[in-house]
Amino acid sequence: MGYKVAVIGATGNVGREILQTLAERNFPVSEVVALASARSVGKEVSFGEDKILKVKDLETYDFKGTDIALSSPGAKVSSIHSPRAAAAGCIVIDNTSHFRMDPNVPLVVPEVNPEAIAEYTKSGIIANPNCSTIQMVVALKPLHTLGKIKRVVVSTYQSVSGAGKEGMDELFEQTRGVFVNDARDPQKFPKPIAFNLIPQIDVFMEDGSTKEEWKMTVETKKILDSTIDVHATCVRVPVFVGHSECVNVEFENPVSVEAATRALSKAPGVIVVDKHEPGGYVTPVECVGEDAVYVSRIRKDPTIANGLSFWCVSDNLRKGAALNAVQIAEVLIKDYLKK
Repeated sequence: MGYKVAVIGATGNVGREILQTLAERNFPVSEVVALASARSVGKEVSFGEDKILKVKDLETYDFKGTDIALSSPGAKVSSIHSPRAAAAGCIVIDNTSHFRMDPNVPLVVPEVNPEAIAEYTKSGIIANPNCSTIQMVVALKPLHTLGKIKRVVVSTYQSVSGAGKEGMDELFEQTRGVFVNDARDPQKFPKPIAFNLIPQIDVFMEDGSTKEEWKMTVETKKILDSTIDVHATCVRVPVFVGHSECVNVEFENPVSVEAATRALSKAPGVIVVDKHEPGGYVTPVECVGEDAVYVSRIRKDPTIANGLSFWCVSDNLRKGAALNAVQIAEVLIKDYLKK
């Protein structure tokens, strides 16, 4: 038997990717409902190759009888409708930032802490982590098992799709403007993004960190190990899709490059591409549409005891959002909602 599934925020980048991922992975659905704000009602979105769904109004939708909701409408909207759906008996997998640090809501990456899904009964909600956190902890998990991680210093290079369709449109229009001498002022980002880097993602906090950097720290602790120290610098780059990260890890115990490479090569959700030659690594362009977290440039850090560095890239709309949410739903129905 199939499950009735609602996709909240179905007209956005992540919502469309969720619909595509559900279809690609043959998720057992009896019905799929596309939900969005009133201004999107009646629009059409694709589900699979030959099915079209008409968008319904999230505000008036009755969640009674809906088994699972995959939600990505923005934190403010989610704060209202995810609890409403949960109260109606629908289990919500929420992709926004609103519930991630709620102690009654599990924060889950299936390759890392699938056992946490069991805690969904506390609130009826499961949180999907931040995109940059997801790809990092997928790569860190096998290393933490190998040598117990003490500290992580990470610099991210995050694509504009992480800021939604508006971010992608701004990069396109500004890039075009450079070539046709039609300069476009920033709207979505604080400075021009075309041919530029912006060392700010989300708002600044009191200690000088941005909220994106704070998210990576607290989410890694909640998902992987509360004892790990994380220091992040998050940068927006002129790439349409695909986040990249340079990760420096300090272990409690010695870990060789060879052992780390073997552990990563065997880890679920990770593909190692690490040849010491020009092009022997993966870049964000190559990871678009792919499910894996790609790891390259694994090398020893000789400046600290027990240190390693690596480069990783992943499609932020897939593993960083839609795929992770669908994988949570797959574990949910396999282990907790058997029909």
